[in-house]
Amino acid sequence: MWTADEIAQLCYAHYIKLPKQGKPEPNREWTLLAAVVKIQTPANQACDTPDKQIQVTKEVVSMGTGTKCIGQSKMRESGDILNDSHAEVIARRSFQRYILHQLHVAAVLKEDSIFLPGTQRGLWRLRPDLSFVFFSSHTPCGDASIIPKLEFEEQPCCPVIRNWANNSPGEGSETLEGSRNKRSCEGPDSPVAKKKRLGTPAGSLSDCVAHHGAQESGPAKPDASSSGLTKEELDAVNGTASGSFKVVDIYRTGAKCVPGETGDLRKPGAAYHQVGLLRVKPGRGDRTCSMSCSDKMARWNVLGCQGALLMHFLEKPIYLSAVVIGQCPYSQEAMRRALTGRCQETLVLPRGFEVQELKIQQSSLLFEQSRCAVHRKRGDSPGRLVPCGAAISWSAVPQQPLDVTANGFPQGTTKKEIGSPRARSRISKVELFRSFQKLLSCIAEDERPDSVRSFLRSRGYTGFLILMTDVRLQPPTPSVCGRFSSQCEAPLIRNF
Repeated sequence: MWTADEIAQLCYAHYIKLPKQGKPEPNREWTLLAAVVKIQTPANQACDTPDKQIQVTKEVVSMGTGTKCIGQSKMRESGDILNDSHAEVIARRSFQRYILHQLHVAAVLKEDSIFLPGTQRGLWRLRPDLSFVFFSSHTPCGDASIIPKLEFEEQPCCPVIRNWANNSPGEGSETLEGSRNKRSCEGPDSPVAKKKRLGTPAGSLSDCVAHHGAQESGPAKPDASSSGLTKEELDAVNGTASGSFKVVDIYRTGAKCVPGETGDLRKPGAAYHQVGLLRVKPGRGDRTCSMSCSDKMARWNVLGCQGALLMHFLEKPIYLSAVVIGQCPYSQEAMRRALTGRCQETLVLPRGFEVQELKIQQSSLLFEQSRCAVHRKRGDSPGRLVPCGAAISWSAVPQQPLDVTANGFPQGTTKKEIGSPRARSRISKVELFRSFQKLLSCIAEDERPDSVRSFLRSRGYTGFLILMTDVRLQPPTPSVCGRFSSQCEAPLIRNF
């Protein structure tokens, strides 16, 4: 049907076509990229046709870039600021904007869209020939970024073995491209070689791979009770992986454990982190209230990507069928643990919700404006390499598809404008709500979903606001697992 490289190439090509506004300054800034790709399978294809023979149509329907997250003190109850501008979150919110538009096409314009009428009044379901693939140029921050660091990985930009604990000797640990990248990373003028000549351990050159935080090295070996690793992972860490590559450390995430819950041990080496924990994104001084991208994506895999508000129009949640990661340090086990493994203990879910069997793959293609790619290009150029302060949102909608923000507001917003409609991103909570409100107002009352009709008759406009903010009046949103349920109710964690 499709390959990981095809998905990555499609997303990279789409990014190149976007205007320059919001993109990193060449040779000085870097960013991360995420997107949602619509996959359409021809209706006349037989279900038992081998995947490789099925011709599918691929289209990018939403895209996001960004690396920033505002602190707790800058959050606003009015919902007119983007709390989390990491690429994955921007892409998902852009996807919600796309869903709203498609619902308008189906319910108001009565034209072809991604939806078909459901069995209940006012509800819609996704067409059976469609699915959605999520792409990210880097592993999500948080639990998915806690992955093994192998002895041969002197330059951490190169991909790691995907199944690091169970890789057989017959499986290739590097692609030809990966081997070339490794050699280019280790040339005599490379940063690694210079570090060696200066007597600095190569493992300390971790700024090339950290998603949003620092990574370190250390010699200590973990034990099962302290690290949270599986027995197979411990065998690989404490000895050698089956592919004969010794695991000397782990890549570390800057995401911090949720306050009040189990924390990291912070021991040297592979025992620094505990895996499987909920984490909040790091902030510079001002603590954030946004959960890590690993945690958010795990939640989407159970609750869907549409959000509680749009569930009023849908018979079933909209799930991702697959996740593709670009070239970067990567572990298949860590990705599966973070996105699906932590959710397996979910016991009771409302009708239509389920823990998805997510397909997870890695591409061999590197994003040209990633931290590692820019680091290679600039060589010994003077000045610091810094993350781009802007975030780009793009949705496949006819009107104003592009939205560029900085510090949670549209780029160029002045202090005097904050609080006005002009200072709102099109994917902010309040603007997505206004789009929902507009959609609802365009639908005849007898064609609206029952969950909305009866409530709005008695509450009027106030009903709209409570519908958006009061979880008791929304369709049930189950906890992802025991850990998730305790933190969803914590007042501090307001941006899951």
